[in-house]
Amino acid sequence: MPSLPTISEKDEAKAEAKDKRLPKGSFDAPSEGAHDAATVDYLLELGDDALILGQRLGEWCGHAASVEVDLSLANLGLDLIGQATNFLTAAARSSAAKDADELAFHRDVLDFKNCLLVEQPNGDFAQTMARQLLFSTWQHMLLGRLAESRDETIAGIAAKSVKEVAYHRELASDWVIRLGDGTEESARRMAEGLDWNWRFIPELFEVTEDKQDLIERGIAVDPLGFESEYRDAIASVLGEAQLDVPDDQRPILGGRRGHHSEHLGHLLAVMQFLPRTYPDAEW
Repeated sequence: MPSLPTISEKDEAKAEAKDKRLPKGSFDAPSEGAHDAATVDYLLELGDDALILGQRLGEWCGHAASVEVDLSLANLGLDLIGQATNFLTAAARSSAAKDADELAFHRDVLDFKNCLLVEQPNGDFAQTMARQLLFSTWQHMLLGRLAESRDETIAGIAAKSVKEVAYHRELASDWVIRLGDGTEESARRMAEGLDWNWRFIPELFEVTEDKQDLIERGIAVDPLGFESEYRDAIASVLGEAQLDVPDDQRPILGGRRGHHSEHLGHLLAVMQFLPRTYPDAEW
């Protein structure tokens, strides 16, 4: 009688079958060294944007005005943390970092490359939704184009993530319209939330020399190519919300280069406390 496969042999067979089902390059990050330094920096930008905004949205857990809103914000945060895990895993495998967790929990504030918009405080619910509209609209347009990236890993992660972000954008748009076209109080708060976050929009379209090289190689997307579409989309939502488009302000840049606001340090102090306090802990 032939011997039955052991549990370990069954697990190995399942893992092998799962690997065969994964589309090439979708979520299996490349081997160590496959990405050059500029591409790693770009992966960190994409991952850090999602990670920091996911943490910000998680701060609403147990504090939102209703259970429905509480759960919807938590779901947005979980989507973003998943995206961050994929991008940071790809970055870690092409750098000295052990894994995505090391990049998330053991880098100092000056090493983060997220845009300044996502680290801004939640404020009230209107300010949170204003921030979400401005970022999700941009991220949705970016990821849709990154799905055609020549880098298979980036393209695969983007193709999955853009479906999630389409919902994020829709949810934020609905709330901005509801609050803007609601009471005098809700409209005032939404206008103030937009005004707070508006100065951080120009950074979303900043193109550095390294990023220009990635754009020319077909790895990154030139955000300037969809800036007009972005501004038209935001203006359309604000028009439906009966809100004026805020006046342009002096742009604030620097997040991509590690020059952050005071808010990020406070956020990281909370987010990184346990992994730094118990570095050998395993979950």
